[in-house]
Amino acid sequence: MTQPTSPEQPMPVRVVALKIQDWVNRLGRIWVEGQVTQIGGRGPTAFLTLRDPVADVSLSVTVSRGLIESVREGERVVIHAKPDFYVTRGTLSLAATEVRAVGVGELLARIERLKVLLGQEGLFAADRKKPLPFLPGTVGLVTGRASAAERDVLENARRRWPAVRFEVENVAVQGHLAVQQCIGALERLDGKVDVIVIARGGGSVEDLLPFSDEALLRAVAACRTPVISAIGHEPDTPLLDLVADVRCSTPTDAGKRVVPDVKEEAQRIAMLRDRCRRVLFGMLDRESQRITQLASRPVLGQPQVLVADRRRDVDALRDRASRCTTSLLERAQQDLTHTLARVVALSPQATLDRGYAVVQNPDGSVVRDADEVVLGQLLRVRLAQGELHVTSG
Repeated sequence: MTQPTSPEQPMPVRVVALKIQDWVNRLGRIWVEGQVTQIGGRGPTAFLTLRDPVADVSLSVTVSRGLIESVREGERVVIHAKPDFYVTRGTLSLAATEVRAVGVGELLARIERLKVLLGQEGLFAADRKKPLPFLPGTVGLVTGRASAAERDVLENARRRWPAVRFEVENVAVQGHLAVQQCIGALERLDGKVDVIVIARGGGSVEDLLPFSDEALLRAVAACRTPVISAIGHEPDTPLLDLVADVRCSTPTDAGKRVVPDVKEEAQRIAMLRDRCRRVLFGMLDRESQRITQLASRPVLGQPQVLVADRRRDVDALRDRASRCTTSLLERAQQDLTHTLARVVALSPQATLDRGYAVVQNPDGSVVRDADEVVLGQLLRVRLAQGELHVTSG
């Protein structure tokens, strides 16, 4: 148990150091992976610095010279070591008894496992990829300082669109600092530029490892700005190519993809302008011909012709109606005359006019038989003109 301390009863340095040594010794032997950044020492014992590939953390390692004869600086290794705390200097180091280089096959296997994991999470899905802007106002470029990749991207982009503006972030593109510096550059550029290009020239599998690092891949996936991956050459396929919104085979290709070609766009505009002109002139020609055809028609060329035709039609209909009406009246007059003649012929008056007379009783009834009249009866005789009152005898 840790004994209590106070300003009046402090713990001596030797006691603290011994307690730390005691806790470190309890760890036992462990396997540790890291990147060799420095090798030194003389004689049978060598000293090297083992740095974490992602974080800025390192440990000193003591190892037999014979175990690291084939190890080079920058190489990734796995060591079997025991943590050791040196009381006199107050430093922590690892005493290695076995050193194994991480081969390319193992690195590729790790990348493949990470690829499967990120694919299951949907980081490679096409529906999450953002489209590139047609003409970005400012392009962010993450690349090595004074590198061929930087020159290729800048020259090809400016050759295509001279007015393009770049915000260049120079970072380490290989080694233990590459991942953190690339992530920092992404954070500084995200939201300030319209598109981000991460570019690097070709290299070995070990050189391109930072662009398959999980931390960098997740940082790219979280960017709000579209990201273009232009790592290595055509055969190189780091996982960044799958996470980025657009993959370019080379930095030169990225310079061509990030901005349009001003000459091609000018030609396209000229073609569209000519096409619009042809279409417009064609429409004007068709409409002009249509107007000419309409103007040549009688209804527009000589509108009075239509009125004269309609007037002739009205006059013809009026004459026809007049003839029909006259004919109807004449036939009706003839029928009336014939009917009147028949009525006159059948009238009692006509009979009287021929010299006949009608004998009537005082009550107005007609005498048809002489036996019906008694002697001395008063009778009325109706003639064609006037009537007579007589007494039968």
